[in-house]
Amino acid sequence: MTLDDLRVFVAVCRAGSLSAVARELGCTQSAVSQHVKRLERETGVALLERQPRGVVPTQAGRVLETAAAEGINGLDLAIRRLRDLVDGESGYVRVATGATTVRHFMSEAVVAYRRRHPRVNLEFRTVSSGRGSFDALADGTLDLAWITLGPPVRGIEQRPVVELPWVLAVRADDPLARRPHVEVGADLADVRLIRLPPNSASAAQLEAACAELGVRLAYDTSVADWDTALLLAELGVGRAVVPALPGLAVPGDGDLRLIPLPALRPLPVGWAVRRWDALSPSARAFADLVAECRRRMRAEHVDGTG
Repeated sequence: MTLDDLRVFVAVCRAGSLSAVARELGCTQSAVSQHVKRLERETGVALLERQPRGVVPTQAGRVLETAAAEGINGLDLAIRRLRDLVDGESGYVRVATGATTVRHFMSEAVVAYRRRHPRVNLEFRTVSSGRGSFDALADGTLDLAWITLGPPVRGIEQRPVVELPWVLAVRADDPLARRPHVEVGADLADVRLIRLPPNSASAAQLEAACAELGVRLAYDTSVADWDTALLLAELGVGRAVVPALPGLAVPGDGDLRLIPLPALRPLPVGWAVRRWDALSPSARAFADLVAECRRRMRAEHVDGTG
């Protein structure tokens, strides 16, 4: 029994004629009959009843026709969806990220992607940790994860997209606000700061970068994300060492000032996937578009300041 046998059998039941199906398929009536006979041998029952003006399915034939038609329709739909996936025209792209990431790194790319791929469903999911992102990538729950890049992780490929310099965020009336840059050791040794999420990769890399300079920062407030740290600094609640997020001017304007910390090595961020060569065209197109938008924004920034 083959899929062709079932397709021909369903066609015969609907046409009520072996010869009509033969003409439609461009084959002989005998060839059509062979498909039906093979099904009858496999099932052990008669599937068609010959009548003066064609054929009709037997009771067993009607059972098989109904099941075969549903299965064939489902397979045809699946094949169309698979072709769409190969072409990158539909399907799902599941991304681990948060509101801060979408706002500062992906907003332009999301708008452009939606225009180019209107039938692809974008799903943004919040994952509490890098380890959680890696687990979700490994089990296929996610396609892409936007992360702070770190040491190699078994079974995960990491690809850098942008490096973020560190800045000190302070209120405009802060004594440090007018400084062209800040020295980590000399200027922050006795300053209590707003702490980045304690278990985050960005906090760990900040501590490592400070340790290379022999500096240990002190904190009196903790936040869950970079945007909250910036808001608290703008309100004058404290000072915060944060990555220079795209779209935020340095040294800053309004009530917030962002002062460069050139001694600290930049924070690398980008994509994590299970395997780049196994990504669907839709997911690869989204990852590439985010990177393309980031490169263009860096080039525009250089042109505007160079």
